[in-house]
This record gives sequence, C-alpha cells and structure tokens, in this order.
Amino acid sequence: MARILVAEDDPKQAELVRRYAVAEGHDVTVVGDGREAVDAARRSTPDLLVLDVMMPGMDGLDVCRILRADEATEAVPILMLTARATEDDLLHGLDLGADDYLTKPYSPRELMARVRSLLRRRRIDAAEAGRSAVTLGPLTVAPTTHEVRWHGEVVTCTPGELLLLEALAAEPGRVFSRAQLLTRLHGHGDAAHVTPRTVDVHVANLRKKLDPGLIRTVHGVGYAAVAPAGS
Repeated sequence: MARILVAEDDPKQAELVRRYAVAEGHDVTVVGDGREAVDAARRSTPDLLVLDVMMPGMDGLDVCRILRADEATEAVPILMLTARATEDDLLHGLDLGADDYLTKPYSPRELMARVRSLLRRRRIDAAEAGRSAVTLGPLTVAPTTHEVRWHGEVVTCTPGELLLLEALAAEPGRVFSRAQLLTRLHGHGDAAHVTPRTVDVHVANLRKKLDPGLIRTVHGVGYAAVAPAGS
C-alpha cells in the first residue's frame, strides 16, 4: 500500500483517481487546490503526488517548483495531469521536476499504469538505498543521499535526472537507447506508456546544469556519458 496525494480541483476527476487508486489498495488523500497540496505534502510526505496543472490560486507548476525546492519533499514522485496538449507545456512540467505527465482526457487504465510505474521506481530506490556513489571525473552521483556534485559543488537535480545520470555515469562510453533509459526511469513493464521526449528533456536539463559535453548524443541510437579529459 502506498500513500497517494491527489491534487485536483475537478471533483469528478478527483473521485476517478481516488476510486481506482483505492481499488489497488492505496491510501488516498484528495485536496482541491495548490496551496492545500503543498501543506498536505509537508504535513505527511506522500509516496506519490498526482498533480493537476490547472488549479485555482496556485497552479500545479508552482506546486511542483515549491516541493522540489523543499528538502523534505524533493524526492516525492510527481505525476502531472494536464489539459494542455502542446509539447512545450508538457515539457515545461518536466523542466520543473515532474517525473511523468498524463494528458486529459486519459483512460483509468493508463493512469494506473503510470502510478504503478512511479511507485515501482520508488520501491526500487528504497531497496537499493545502500548502493554506492558513482564518480566520473568531476562528477559524483550519490543515490543514497540524492546528491549530485560537479567539481565539488552540489547541483540540484530531479529524481528522474539523478537516475538517468547515474545510469550513464556508471558505464561511461556505453550508448544507451532512449528505451533503455526509460526503463531505468520507470522500472520494467510500463516504459512504453512514456514518451521518449522525457529522456531528451532530462538530458537537456543535465547539460545546462553540469556541462554540455558530459552527455554525448549518438544520432539514431541514444546517449552516452563522456569521461572528461584528464579524468
């Protein structure tokens, strides 16, 4: 059983999410606006936040930004629900730290596939909490403390960015396909539900935060980490 926080101002949509999540044995709390979502997450850290983008007062993007900046909630998986169908809007949510998104209208089956995927990833992270840090030149990725350092300085990364960076840095020079990286991000079985553009956004963000040359694009194949010269 997982503790799921649902932030959705549409009562029918909120009840849909609640009903299906409860049917799978989860404990669900529903709130109707962004401020309530932030307060509820801080009172009791959920295992997953299902977050609507368009809410009164404080929208889902602001909620995501606030929770990612808070040490107590920075690692909570966030599934965004959005009626905004343009790619720029969807990718903006990932830029702010959302782990996945689902465009309305959506099927309950797909919704729960995304939920299971994110919860599975969280369980895997917990089970592997003792895994050692990965180092590549001036880069250090410490999964246990959810910390990334570049030349000794802490760099704030989302859970998805950290997982992708850990996979690439652990095997420098190896070319990972987008499908392989999606599997690392979302566990086994449900990666097909997520667009490969999710990986592209994470890579673009990591290049901005660290070094553009750290991750190499292999056109038509995927991505590989590059060991800095002299490392």
